[in-house]
Order: sequence, then structure tokens, then C-alpha cells
Amino acid sequence: MILVSDVCELIQFENVRLDPDRLKTLYHQMGESGAEEVVCRAIEELAVRLSHCERLWHKRDIEGLRKSARSLVAISEQIGMTMLARVAGDVTKSIDQYDLAAIGATLYRLLRIGERSLVAVWDLQDLSL
Repeated sequence: MILVSDVCELIQFENVRLDPDRLKTLYHQMGESGAEEVVCRAIEELAVRLSHCERLWHKRDIEGLRKSARSLVAISEQIGMTMLARVAGDVTKSIDQYDLAAIGATLYRLLRIGERSLVAVWDLQDLSL
């Protein structure tokens, strides 16, 4: 017999990967103010699209979810969020295979990594001030 005290909670934690060289290149190419503007707009857009992906999943709008996840790849690559780009690509691949369990799992991994990535890039910006 399994008792409630025998149940354990799975706490999911993943490190995020940022490409600081990509950010340095962006700052070198665009200058400080131009790069900061691009990064800020990208962060805002990523936050909006991550939230949109979750809403689309709840609505079961798989085609809309694919489009939104795919757009996350390009935006996150632009500012060096390599892990976020990779997982957004995994969501897209899961959708292409129409594997609902994989879509749900990769989507919620995307949301976790997205949140942590946004915080990490914001913290990097604070360090440069």
C-alpha cells in the first residue's frame, strides 16, 4: 500500500544557456543604445509569445501554437538565448509529428526555460550598467 507520505514531489529545474558572445556581437554591431533597444524589444516580445503559446495550447489551436513557437526560435537566437531557441524548435518538431504528449511536455519545458531565460538576460543587462 502506498501512503501519502511515500509520494514525492518532482521539482523541475534546468539551467538556461545564454550566448554572451552573441550579445557582445549585437552590442558591437549596433552600439550600446541600439543593442539595448533590440534586447528590450526582444524580451518583451518573447514574454508575450510565451504567454500566447500557453493560451493556444489550452485552446487546442495546434497550428497557431506551431507558428508562435517557431517565431520564438528566431527571436531568441537573435539575443543569444540558445536553449530557448532549441526547445522552441523541439515544440515545433513535436507539433509536426502530432504527438500530443510530446507537445505538452516540450511546451511546458519551453515555458519554464523561457521564464528563466528572460530573467537571465535581464540580469546580464543589469550587470552591464
